[in-house]
Amino acid sequence: MDEVVAERYRQLLQKGFEHAGSLDNPTMFIDTKAEGISICGQANRDYMNIYIKLDGGVITEIKYLCSCDPTANVVVETLCSLVKGKTLKEAKALTKEDFFQAIGSDGGGVRRKVWGIIELLNTVINRYETRTREAEKSITHR
Repeated sequence: MDEVVAERYRQLLQKGFEHAGSLDNPTMFIDTKAEGISICGQANRDYMNIYIKLDGGVITEIKYLCSCDPTANVVVETLCSLVKGKTLKEAKALTKEDFFQAIGSDGGGVRRKVWGIIELLNTVINRYETRTREAEKSITHR
């Protein structure tokens, strides 16, 4: 872990993890183990669950529960800060550079975890959008 990421993690420890927790009845639920996309250090022991609520296509709430290494905690907190208040289209448009800028580093394992969290987010949003379109078609054809 590089010094910038270590400092960000120390800040999270001092201030508290703003987005840690879960949400009842989330619109989308992400489980890294079920998706087979490892964000945390020990894929067989660690986990990350992300809960997202939408209102009118906008991410209004996002929380996570995880047992991860400090770098993964910094990355998931950054994800939550970056996507809250955004539409799904805007969230899918986030780039690794957006994360690196928000974190202030792309070192110390950040790069791999950012790629993973972007892949995870896009996979789940695409699945949600597909299911929503299919449900709308089903209702229209009745």
